Amino acid sequence: MTKSNLTTLNPRDARIAGALYLTIAVCGGFSIGYVPSQIVVAGNGATTAANLLDQLGLFRLGVLADSAMILLEIAITVILYQMFRSVSPRLAMIAMISRLGMIVVMGFNLLLWVMPYVLLSQPTAFEPNDSQAFAQVFFEAHALGIYVWQIFFGAHLLALGWIILRSQLIPHLLGWGLSIGAFGYLIQGLVELTFTDVAALDITIIGLLVIVTVWELGFGLWLLVRGLRSTASQPNSTLQTV
Repeated sequence: MTKSNLTTLNPRDARIAGALYLTIAVCGGFSIGYVPSQIVVAGNGATTAANLLDQLGLFRLGVLADSAMILLEIAITVILYQMFRSVSPRLAMIAMISRLGMIVVMGFNLLLWVMPYVLLSQPTAFEPNDSQAFAQVFFEAHALGIYVWQIFFGAHLLALGWIILRSQLIPHLLGWGLSIGAFGYLIQGLVELTFTDVAALDITIIGLLVIVTVWELGFGLWLLVRGLRSTASQPNSTLQTV
């Protein structure tokens, strides 16, 4: 391992990774945070079904955002692995496999999200009330699926944070933030999937998720700005492809 591998960052990779990170954040905030809140009403299949059929445009935009997020996740997973494999091949591999596992769950979760539309819009042998009930189950399964991929993502962020702390590529403050905040995803996923209800855990999770959200956005912005500055400072240089 050469010193340059530990102290230099390919500006093209940094710029692309930063742009992807921020784009994924926007797509995810829309498709995971906003769209379900406008369509799904917990415990009320009839209202949920009516919301879905009345807001098909929003539903389709959510599907497009989810699809874009999955494709962008594949790209950033590869780029992050290339950026950090020289620092710690083992940790970089753990981070990559964890994020790929998350992507697989996201793909399955997207299928769960579109199944209610199939049930409610296509001819079936079910009565309308039954179709609405099944659609509600699919939406609730989709919500639980988010907690499943959060566990994989938490493992990814933990490994990524450790890599940053072992390198000179990224400010160590970002590494600490990602490593600590990763437990927000891990704990929330386990708590929700085991149906545990402890007030102290809820408060802890909120605090950790705030930390990880801020530091993830900071990580993406730092990569984007670092890549742009490095490129601007070397206008005549040729960026090498890794």
